[in-house]
Amino acid sequence: MVQGTSSNAGKSMLVAALCRIYKNRGYKVAPFKSQNMSLNSYTTFENGEIGIAQMLQAEAAMIEPSIHMNPVLLKPKGDFTSNVIIQGKSIGDMNFYDYQHKYHDKAFDAIKESFKILSEEYDVIIIEGAGSPAEINMRDQDIANMEIAHMADANVILIADIEMGGVFAAIAGTYVLLDDYDRSRLKATVINKFRGNLDILKPGLDRIEEITGEPVLGVLPYDETLRLPEEDSASLTTHEFAEDGDITIGVIRLPKIANFTDIDPFEYESDVNLKMIGVNDEIGDVDAIIIPGTRNSTDDAYALHESGLGDEIIKKSSEIPIVGICGGLQILGNVIHDEDKRESRHGTINGLGLLDIESSFSREGKIVTQSEAVIPENLDGLAGEMFKDIVGEAVTGYEIHEGTTDLGKTCGLLEVVKGQGNNDAGSLDGASSGNVFATYFHGIFHNYNLRREFLNYIRVKKGLEAKYGEDPYETQKDYSLNRLAEIVEENLDMDIIDRLLFE
Repeated sequence: MVQGTSSNAGKSMLVAALCRIYKNRGYKVAPFKSQNMSLNSYTTFENGEIGIAQMLQAEAAMIEPSIHMNPVLLKPKGDFTSNVIIQGKSIGDMNFYDYQHKYHDKAFDAIKESFKILSEEYDVIIIEGAGSPAEINMRDQDIANMEIAHMADANVILIADIEMGGVFAAIAGTYVLLDDYDRSRLKATVINKFRGNLDILKPGLDRIEEITGEPVLGVLPYDETLRLPEEDSASLTTHEFAEDGDITIGVIRLPKIANFTDIDPFEYESDVNLKMIGVNDEIGDVDAIIIPGTRNSTDDAYALHESGLGDEIIKKSSEIPIVGICGGLQILGNVIHDEDKRESRHGTINGLGLLDIESSFSREGKIVTQSEAVIPENLDGLAGEMFKDIVGEAVTGYEIHEGTTDLGKTCGLLEVVKGQGNNDAGSLDGASSGNVFATYFHGIFHNYNLRREFLNYIRVKKGLEAKYGEDPYETQKDYSLNRLAEIVEENLDMDIIDRLLFE
């Protein structure tokens, strides 16, 4: 098990690296995170939700992601409330107190069941903790860290982020705050994201080994060439996007943005810049705008209207492509119906009116499904021009949405082969009109041919050459996973990790 001195210490990446290392050695390997809190989720083949990090770790292990790899997922909705998902299925929204006191046992039962299922199928399970094991105020409610280590009879590696500062205090403090029972699980330490001269660290490493009585496995260097999906929206404020490309795509950073990994593939395109645009920012000079997913489309539609950014997007729609994904689809329509105020206190609210569609939250239950569609003939608007050379091609993605959408005079964007799409009729997804198109399909731009045609349209309009060839996203992502595994093998004492796993 990999635990951290804090959130974002590097647990997810170390688990992914170990999954790839032991897969390469011939083992059947699976990742496991008992309880995750994330805005970015993925739909598995069972049509259930898991955190995006477990999807990436499954890719590292070269296996199909499953709900059992993340049996409890909490998706924050604001006001100390989260959507609680157990073994892939939503059981409703609840505040922290109700979850901890009314659903703790049910969640833990699901965790134990899922772990047993994985244990029977795989040779090696690499477990990821959450936050820090030293959250002593909540130890009796723990189902993410030490309680899971005891349940799984797992040895624990503690990882700490040196970029945060105070790395030695974080490691020593974690050991000191744990009681003997929990401390007995901690077997080694890793320091992550180091830049500089390793010799300077050595006295500190020696002292930490004296304090803890356990070895420091090594120090992982910061590698700027790695590009892998992020889980936390906070990363959008610290992440450094490229600024030297010929094309700039503006991404509206909605106050309640979710599933923002939809924009990841653009980062791998060498001539594309991504510009995050907050509700109080100027749009500036961009070649296209994407309105991404949101955990609350009525709140975010309200924020766009109040800030005036919505009016700016409407003005831009006569000049450049505007694309909506999931909640972005709903926001681009005429109205979002929420009479019962299931989404927010605002209730029913006007959208931006760029697509003649109406969305509603009257349908009970969340739609969670892997999906497939084809690009139809006679597609209206700019999308028809962009995608004319790939008509009839398959497009895959996944859907995670509350609410359904009815088309007015606007035509659909995709013909659904598998999945839900706009509504219970299940025949069409999304909408297209003028320079605006939108879809419920997360991962739409992970389809290389569609992304290539979208970008080539912009390239040609700007007098640039169209690009073809291999998908840079898939190529770079696999490179990053392999490189991540190499970095871990080169810098950590793998003999000790082998002993922790197999002895």
